[in-house]
Amino acid sequence: MAHQRETHRCNNVDNFTEALATARQMQQNWLTYGVNFVNFYVEDVDGDWLETWGHDEILGNSQLDTIKEFLVSHDNVAVKVREYLGERSLFDFAVNLDESWRISETSNRLSAVINLLAGEENSIDTDDVTLLDLANILLIKLVEIL
Repeated sequence: MAHQRETHRCNNVDNFTEALATARQMQQNWLTYGVNFVNFYVEDVDGDWLETWGHDEILGNSQLDTIKEFLVSHDNVAVKVREYLGERSLFDFAVNLDESWRISETSNRLSAVINLLAGEENSIDTDDVTLLDLANILLIKLVEIL
């Protein structure tokens, strides 16, 4: 137990030392290169990111909005999904479901939805008919609404 605490403290000290070194390097780059130091830390600094500010994937994403509206609706599939998810975050599920929907191959999309429904802490039981059926009807419903 004492060895575990010592290892944890060493890891914390190592993490802090690494963060401090990174901050010092950033400060040194700022002093050396001036405002241009951001080129080391920001990808595509000369791009059109300012003009497209707020057009990111979550804000204003009508597909995600549609998924969220569906998941909170009184639709039978949505009710079954909420019951299956239990206390898990419906918003997180919707965001992950939106990402899964972008998978082009249908079998991979089904696997992704099964994994989402099963959750991180649950192992997937391929004999769980409820899980497989729910994933299938959810995908069919998404095809209808999206």
